[in-house]
Amino acid sequence: MSARPIDEPHRASSQLELLFDLTFVVAIAAATAQLAHAIADGHALAGLVPFLQVFFAIWWAWMNFTWFASAYDTDDVPYRLLTMVQMAGVLVLAAGVPAAASGSDYRVVTLGYLVMRLGLVAQWLRAAVEHREGRRTALRYAAGIIVVQVGWGLRLLVWETGALSPSAGTAFFAALVVAELAVPRWAERTGSTGWHPHHIAERYGLFTIILLGESVLAATRGVEGALEAAEIGSLVTVALSGLVLLFALWWLYFLTPAGEGLSDRRHRSFLWGYGHYGVFAALAALGAGLEVAVEQTGHGARASALAICYAVAIPVGVFLTLLWMVHAPIVAEPVVRPALVLGCVAVVLLLPLAAPSIGVAAVVAAIAAACVLLTALAIALTPGRASAPDRAAPDQAAPR
Repeated sequence: MSARPIDEPHRASSQLELLFDLTFVVAIAAATAQLAHAIADGHALAGLVPFLQVFFAIWWAWMNFTWFASAYDTDDVPYRLLTMVQMAGVLVLAAGVPAAASGSDYRVVTLGYLVMRLGLVAQWLRAAVEHREGRRTALRYAAGIIVVQVGWGLRLLVWETGALSPSAGTAFFAALVVAELAVPRWAERTGSTGWHPHHIAERYGLFTIILLGESVLAATRGVEGALEAAEIGSLVTVALSGLVLLFALWWLYFLTPAGEGLSDRRHRSFLWGYGHYGVFAALAALGAGLEVAVEQTGHGARASALAICYAVAIPVGVFLTLLWMVHAPIVAEPVVRPALVLGCVAVVLLLPLAAPSIGVAAVVAAIAAACVLLTALAIALTPGRASAPDRAAPDQAAPR
């Protein structure tokens, strides 16, 4: 296991990485479904904390594997088997999401997370043995991850004894999150691991598409639940508006050439990579909001129209704001201008106030229209970005 070149031509996601991503589809779907149930029952705030906690476990495990694979993907038998161990952990975590969301039972979620993390520790230890130049950094990664996993185990034990109040449990969780985020910064002080900027940009783009797909799936679940009792006009309006909204957000995400920006400003990769937690979580939460919005057309939701519309508007506003914030440090000039972003976010967050008078369907349609207008203005003000997927240099564009 040796470090892969950071300028390797034709670097693209491997078939194993694509298979690995499929296991996260299950976990994200479980988390999104539980959040949708909480929103529909009128307990959105109560369901938000478990959602963000579970989603952090999903995102962090995915992100750590992605950056490790960009540096050390050997695609041999040991590497594939250890990746399968991490995939098994994802599925265990997904199985525990309902218990975590409904009863604050994090035993299965924690077990799945530990399996994922220990699989990655084994990968780092192998890198330490076989790649002498990066040994100190690899050992630091392995040691840091192990220490934090001990912390997660202790948190679970203390939680099971009932010694932690909900607020203390959340504070303990936040402290361990900070520790997890600190491990890469600490480990890289002895030497940076090599990663391929265009490969990383592609991997993040693929995960974005997965989350958009989950939103489509969530909306479909809402259609299935609302179809029999729904007013067809409202149902069609919400469904089409949701599709247009997701398409606009997809377009906006891929307007910014992240690969080139990461290549030119590698020192800002932590800010870009970590900032995507909010971007990804917002897309997942949007899926839950759209599901409830569709379900509401069949009068199957207990939540108020105002709450349902904000379940759509807030994730959209967070996504747009963070999308600009994470890309601004790595590009010479942001593709989407901040004044346009802030204006669109303000409109999106004000629109739900009209829900009691014009209805959920009209508000969702207006939110979609605002995002379409933002996309159109961004394209018009940035010539040559009409098709604008993130593309590598010509010698890096072909699949491996």
